[in-house]
Amino acid sequence: MKLNVNGDEHEIACSTLAELMAALDYEGSWLATAVNGELVHAADRDGWRLRDHDRIEILSPMKGG
Repeated sequence: MKLNVNGDEHEIACSTLAELMAALDYEGSWLATAVNGELVHAADRDGWRLRDHDRIEILSPMKGG
């Protein structure tokens, strides 16, 4: 499956957002995730099914101001 993760193209065999995050070594429920512009809460990642050409954003909060 072809996925765009944080602006980079990936060819990867993952069916859920949680599987994708594990495969790309993203760990932590504190990470913010969105698929095709829609926020996905940490509790929903295991059941969030990915589709070919989805756009995924995985972001970590930053301190500052």
